[in-house]
Amino acid sequence: MKIKTALILCAGLGKRLNPLTLENPKPLLKLKNITMLENCIKLIIKLGIDKIILNTFYLEEKIVEFISKKKFPIEIQIIKDGVQILNTGGGILNMISSSSENDHIIFNPDTVWDERYVDEILKMQDTYFSKNLNNILLLAKKDLSFDKSLIGDFSLKNDLIKKENKDFIFIGCQILNKSLFENFSVQNFSVAEIWNGLLKNNKLNGFESSNKFYHLTDLKIFKKLQDL
Repeated sequence: MKIKTALILCAGLGKRLNPLTLENPKPLLKLKNITMLENCIKLIIKLGIDKIILNTFYLEEKIVEFISKKKFPIEIQIIKDGVQILNTGGGILNMISSSSENDHIIFNPDTVWDERYVDEILKMQDTYFSKNLNNILLLAKKDLSFDKSLIGDFSLKNDLIKKENKDFIFIGCQILNKSLFENFSVQNFSVAEIWNGLLKNNKLNGFESSNKFYHLTDLKIFKKLQDL
């Protein structure tokens, strides 16, 4: 089995990257002349996924125009958050509500994605289906982060995520089943609400990445990444 539809979260305001994001949304910022969003889409294509759904809110017309001009060799559907931003949880629910699939792989485009992640994500997908899971998050050890100011989110023991030592970072890729959103409505809420419910029941799953983690955190890190 494989995931057929990927979601990309593109609605954020990107305030920590002002003034760069006053005129361009964060997914359209460039590193080495390639936008963060294009890096993400290229990875999704290499994963053999059939369709992308992405959401927009802030400077949404810029993302619509970018997708229209690039003509990527994959079906891309754009779902607008609407009159107010929906946050990560609401944005995901709004997108999956238009999808016929039950399982979706979800990306944050502020991670610098590249082909190094292909094998890891495919193995994460295999784990998800072989163990009949309804969630799995891609994590990396804190010391693999380029941005040393990032604090850990979780610990990972026997493929289960805990809130103990917090020596792992969520790096912006997860697979979630639609059933996890059954008790939620399309409004502003964080996907962390879904995670927290799973954590309480010891059912939040993790998959460890061994790649160096590059993340577009803020203006200072953006400038350092440009110098690499």
